[in-house]
Amino acid sequence: MTLHSTSTRAAAWILFGIMLAASLPAPAQDVAAATPEEAKWLTFMREEEKLARDVYAALHERWRLRIFDNIARSESRHFAAAGVLLDRYDIADPAKGLPAGVYLDANLASLYQKLLDKGMLSLKDALEVGVMIEKQDIADLEEALKAAEKTDIKTVYANLLAGSLNHLESFENLLEAVVKNE
Repeated sequence: MTLHSTSTRAAAWILFGIMLAASLPAPAQDVAAATPEEAKWLTFMREEEKLARDVYAALHERWRLRIFDNIARSESRHFAAAGVLLDRYDIADPAKGLPAGVYLDANLASLYQKLLDKGMLSLKDALEVGVMIEKQDIADLEEALKAAEKTDIKTVYANLLAGSLNHLESFENLLEAVVKNE
């Protein structure tokens, strides 16, 4: 499978997930709000998707490699999908109005700088950063899915997970090609 078709497939799934989340009915007045665990994961995933988008956008500026631009745009859709759910469940948006590289979660702020510093060293390092981000995102999405009770939240997480698996495959394939050519 080519990088382009993998990215296209991932983008289609993410777009589908966003559209599905937006089209699902908002919780009725008598339907329970997000559980505290769901709210915790939604706010975390919103910032984690922002981190991925911000890092990939910066790496695209540095390396001018299409994969970073394509996946940064996909991460913007992931970020938007989490935002739809935050709005739906009236949960404060931790990323509202924050510029690239700024996060309320201090651990994510520190991680952003470490990933960015590594990714600026070489193209190989930048691709390794992509692999690292996607592996962490996959692990976090799997945990968030376990904590989710509501169908719309599960659906969005499942679609984000599918996208992240595709991103991981794309980064690993390109990293392998770069290593072979060293």
